[in-house]
Amino acid sequence: MTPLLVSACLLGLNTRYNAETKTNAQVVALIEQADIMPIIVCPEQLAGFSTPRPSCEFIQGSGEQVWRGTGQLKNSLGDDVTAAFCRGAQETLTIARMTHCRIALLKERSPSCGSRFIHCQGELCPGQGVTTVLLHQEGLRLFSEEQLDELQEYLGN
Repeated sequence: MTPLLVSACLLGLNTRYNAETKTNAQVVALIEQADIMPIIVCPEQLAGFSTPRPSCEFIQGSGEQVWRGTGQLKNSLGDDVTAAFCRGAQETLTIARMTHCRIALLKERSPSCGSRFIHCQGELCPGQGVTTVLLHQEGLRLFSEEQLDELQEYLGN
C-alpha cells in the first residue's frame, strides 16, 4: 500500500478552525478504492491549536517567507501564531518521515496546507501554506483536493 499524507478535514474529521467538517466525498472514495494507506494529519492540531479556534491568515508573505523569517501569521484576535504554525509543520514532517510518505493530499487555501492558494490580509492570494512548503522542501509530491485527477494519474489509477 502507498502511504498518503492526508489533511484530516478532507476525510471529515472535526479539525477545522470553525469546527465545521469539510468531508470531500471524492477524497474518501479515492482512499477506499485505491491501494492507499491514509496517514491522517492536521498540522494546526499538531501545533497545539484547539477546535474550534480563531481563524488565522498570513499578515505578511506566505509559507515560503515564514521559513525565511520574513513571513507572519496572526489569528483573528491579533495574536502572532507564526511559531505555532512552524511547530505543526515540523510535527507533520516527522509523521511523514516515520511513515515513509512521499505524497501528500492537503486542503487548499489553508494557512498550513494550501498548495496553490492561501489567505493573506483578507484576500485569496497565490502561495503555499507553512506545512506545504516544508513538505515540498523534503521532496514530497503535493496535491490538493482540487487536483484529484492529477493525483490518480500519479498513482496510476
